[in-house]
Amino acid sequence: MTIFDVPAMTPTALQVLWLILVAVLWIGFLFLEGFDFGVGMLVPFLGKKDQERRVMLNTVGPHWDGNEVWLLTAGGAMFAAFPGWYATLFSGLYLPLFLVLLGLILRGVAFEYRSKNDSPAWRTRWDWALAIGSLIPPLVFGVGFANFLKGLPVGPTPTAFGTSVTLFTGSFLGLFTPFALIGGLLFVALFLTHGSFYIGLKTRGEIHDRAQKFGSTLGVIAGVLAVVFVIWGNAAFQLPGQLGWLRTVAWITGIVAVVCIAFAWFMNSMDRDGWAFIGTSLATIMLVVMFFAHFYPGIGFDNSVNTGVSLDLTTAASSQHTLTIMTIAACVMVPIVLIYTAISYFIVFRRRLSTANIPADVTTAA
Repeated sequence: MTIFDVPAMTPTALQVLWLILVAVLWIGFLFLEGFDFGVGMLVPFLGKKDQERRVMLNTVGPHWDGNEVWLLTAGGAMFAAFPGWYATLFSGLYLPLFLVLLGLILRGVAFEYRSKNDSPAWRTRWDWALAIGSLIPPLVFGVGFANFLKGLPVGPTPTAFGTSVTLFTGSFLGLFTPFALIGGLLFVALFLTHGSFYIGLKTRGEIHDRAQKFGSTLGVIAGVLAVVFVIWGNAAFQLPGQLGWLRTVAWITGIVAVVCIAFAWFMNSMDRDGWAFIGTSLATIMLVVMFFAHFYPGIGFDNSVNTGVSLDLTTAASSQHTLTIMTIAACVMVPIVLIYTAISYFIVFRRRLSTANIPADVTTAA
């Protein structure tokens, strides 16, 4: 018998707490790395000359690698708190996760190698590499979260030892349903909008004005996709065991996400950069809350095809002793990380930038 073969039980307080903490870590990653991805995708389009592109890179230069740590922490928390969840996702969705890793590697290399040569052709090639590397992760994450909302099919899979475990039973191509593609496009459009508003918040001059114009167009696209995704996702899909009040929470947070995108678009049109950025930030947070409202207690899996086995919050979780130790560590470290992040963004790197901060004769990028 494995942890996957235990009958479903009522989740404990620590199991629920760690589902919430995993959600918080994903919120931190998608909120912070969201505008980071957006800036990366916009570099070849928004920056008309090298100085402007270097300004854009400098807006995220102090943060981009630190933002990616939130993804590692979220994955680590899933591995430690819910090993069954982690094992099923990383075994069944190996290829999509490999694509995410490929995109992150391409981004990192582009950030580091762009400044190694002052040739315009060299820098242009790395700018496009950065844009492509920044496009892949949000597209894959959008498709992935849409599939989690629907419920990934899992079922008993025989092993070489004559037993069975519950594993992902779908296919790679089966992940790309119309609804999932809408989710992927939504994440791309939302992060492009998020990135535009972040550039508007962090820059001055022509690049600021150009970012506002981009944000106006992108905000409409993101809003339309969000309306379709929220209505379709909440009306058409409900995982087995989902509580009625959580279904209501999913509807409310989804609608709030749409309202926040509209609010951000309006604030951008009123030249209120800070409020526009807050709007897309809240939209990202509300969408993640909507997803996790669907995850309880099935953590994104559809167990309806199972025969005597179940993979949910209780069967995928670590022991209570492990969760207790992790909770003590989290109570110490999470506040420290949040305080450090706040200081980094709001005190150390809060100034706006322009091409005046990067003289034309400087050949080293951010």
